[in-house]
Amino acid sequence: MDSLLVIAPVAVPVAAACLYAVLGWNRITAWLGTLSAAGLLACAIALSTAGRHDALGGLLVSDALSAFMLLVIGAVALLAMAASPAYLVTELAAGHTGPRAMRRYGVLTQAFIATMALAVLASSLGLLLVAIEATTILTALLVGHRRTRQATEAAWKYVVICSVGIALALLGIVIAYYAGTHAGVASLDWAVLAEHAGRLDPGVMRVAVMLLVLGFGAKAGLAPMHAWLPDAHSQAPAPVSALMSGALLSVAFYAILRVKVIADAALGAGFTRALLLIVALASLTVAALLLIGQRDYKRLLAYSSIEHMGLLALGAAIGNSLALVAVLLHILGHGLGKSVLFLSAGQLHQALGSSRIHATGGLLARAPLLAGVFALGLLALLGLPPFSLFASELGIARAGFDAGLGWAVTAALVLMLLIVAAIGRHTRRMLLGGEPGEAGSLSVLPRTVAAPLVAGLAACAVLGITLGPLQPLLQAAAAIAGATP
Repeated sequence: MDSLLVIAPVAVPVAAACLYAVLGWNRITAWLGTLSAAGLLACAIALSTAGRHDALGGLLVSDALSAFMLLVIGAVALLAMAASPAYLVTELAAGHTGPRAMRRYGVLTQAFIATMALAVLASSLGLLLVAIEATTILTALLVGHRRTRQATEAAWKYVVICSVGIALALLGIVIAYYAGTHAGVASLDWAVLAEHAGRLDPGVMRVAVMLLVLGFGAKAGLAPMHAWLPDAHSQAPAPVSALMSGALLSVAFYAILRVKVIADAALGAGFTRALLLIVALASLTVAALLLIGQRDYKRLLAYSSIEHMGLLALGAAIGNSLALVAVLLHILGHGLGKSVLFLSAGQLHQALGSSRIHATGGLLARAPLLAGVFALGLLALLGLPPFSLFASELGIARAGFDAGLGWAVTAALVLMLLIVAAIGRHTRRMLLGGEPGEAGSLSVLPRTVAAPLVAGLAACAVLGITLGPLQPLLQAAAAIAGATP
């Protein structure tokens, strides 16, 4: 029974993908993705209290950290899939999609969710790499869903940069395996490598860890391998952008957390800390500079993802218990908030036919509900109370000063102030600027879209007030991620 529970988060979306392939996308199957996501979320909740279990001969392993990541994937997938039927109906009416493309959308989104679940349940570096590469192939097809020139170019750019990242990670895995073989540890299993990390050659492992962080960092959207992110996220269908930004980036960062456990045991905490501090501050700097002059609201959200991945890297570099609990909470809060924003942006884009910021002028008067949801989502993303990102960012900052990394936290806070100022200026132009109605009318927000948007914001706010039953899971997951006292 426990083995079936470990397999279910992968099997449920795979089954849904098969049904979409056979039955296609119609009024009945349109909600199959939502049911599948709800099933995945239910499995994640069950696994979060079930302790450590494995399946398929140890190929899949569920512990507190993987169960938490499944919660993130399930929650984001539920929001994205619930908004998908209304999104595709509008696309069909506008002639941007057709029955075959909608069938393909159903198959690919479910396969994408299944591969993310497989990545966080993989017991070895090798299977994790295969799963993450599979997400690249599946999401590249989804990014090019509209088959426009811009979408096709974005998909190719995404494939090329992420393939370079995967190649770097593969080389890192080969070198880590070489180090293990010479130490009598011929395995890529997380637990085995961490247990015998003290026997691995430090010089070889430094090269391996550097390649792994850069490789998985490319997929997470960390600088300097971030260039694919704005194009891919702005061209993908809105629910796919929500999945990519809210869940996929975090799944790639999860891989870095697993690598960090082995690296810290083999090399001490200093090497990985220095590496993560560099990519964290570089990512925050890139995000701050590119957000200032941004004119496209979908790309604005994408650059904001680079900022938040930088904050995760900063928290992981600090590495104590408070920092890692805050990192995990930030992953969940960012997933919920960013999903709401990308789904809202999708409604805006469909109504206006433009993703330019100036085209949304007077949004507050033209569509109060959509404007309100978008504004609250941005407030959540900027880390204002009562949303959970306020608590997680405060936790990372406190942990940084406690760990003697006040200089890095101070630098990060200065860059975040620039980001807040830039996003605040763009938000004011979107909500209040321009003449109402100058760039087209806005239809009423469909209830099937409004419900997941409001639910996502409400969940993000509740997590900012109380963690409730999540508290012990976060503590256990942070301990597995190598939290120091």
